[in-house]
Amino acid sequence: MGKDKAVLTCKDLMDYHRENELHKLAPGTAKNYNATEKYVSRFLKKEFKSNDIPLAQINYTFIVKFENYLRTCPPLSKSRPLNHNGMMKHLERLQKFTTLALKHGWLKSNPFALYQLKYEEFDCPFLERDELDSIMMLRISQESIRLVRDVFVFSCYTGLSYIEVKNLKQCDIVNGIDDEQWIMVRRQKTKTPVKLPVLDEAKAILEKYADYPSEENNYSLLRMFSDQKINKNLKKIAELCNIKKNLTFHVARHTFATTIALLNDVPIETVSKILGHTKLSTTQKYARVIEKKISSDMTKLKTKLKNSKKEQNYKPTVHDHLKIV
Repeated sequence: MGKDKAVLTCKDLMDYHRENELHKLAPGTAKNYNATEKYVSRFLKKEFKSNDIPLAQINYTFIVKFENYLRTCPPLSKSRPLNHNGMMKHLERLQKFTTLALKHGWLKSNPFALYQLKYEEFDCPFLERDELDSIMMLRISQESIRLVRDVFVFSCYTGLSYIEVKNLKQCDIVNGIDDEQWIMVRRQKTKTPVKLPVLDEAKAILEKYADYPSEENNYSLLRMFSDQKINKNLKKIAELCNIKKNLTFHVARHTFATTIALLNDVPIETVSKILGHTKLSTTQKYARVIEKKISSDMTKLKTKLKNSKKEQNYKPTVHDHLKIV
């Protein structure tokens, strides 16, 4: 009827995405598109001396030049420089724009057809048992920092992410198959169900804040600050405990998988279910088989081998050694 605005340029495409697609994304995901749009706009001004270009000019060469621009351009925020994976994320969002244009027929060919996004593997830190204990036993006078410590420890003993802890309500705590308290929620990212028994350490924190849920806070079980404020306070906690690792809320999830679960002989398949992963390979990035686990497993193997020899009353002979050689 002539009311739809034609999507003919790069800026048109970003505007269309913002107006029609952005609301479908989680708030934490949606906010990152703003930064990508700014980087694309700055690139257009530098490379094309223009605020906009026709969609037809977005091709493989455009993508390669945009990647090179991201490697050398000043970051939007001095406190958050662009690393390799950050650049790949901006290119991934650009790919979402071009895929949208392809679906609508605004682009005739896929500019990313011959381009491969390559992420560097990032090994997120996790807390050792003694480090977690030092955080739990730390005496904190400031209420806000104490609250951050408690919700962080809660995540260390449940494996729940920031948004899952924030959205946790009384109705999510149910009686499980063993008549004990279980948390039953759906993962924010994948919508897969998460079912896990509430460990005593996590239960103690829920009891500590039993008076918090109310109509005003939508009956949330725990008070959560913004992720920026939580991570800022976690840096202070790490300093007080003399922990040299970059402590963020996501470290809690890795700590649960590795220190709480894997090192206490919880099978990786069970950890995968608790974390709500759809692929076992995803869990393996969290639950690293670290040196302590290797040492523990090999000690058990040595014991089993010794016991096996005793049972068989087996003693190697000279001929046995000759056969082995």
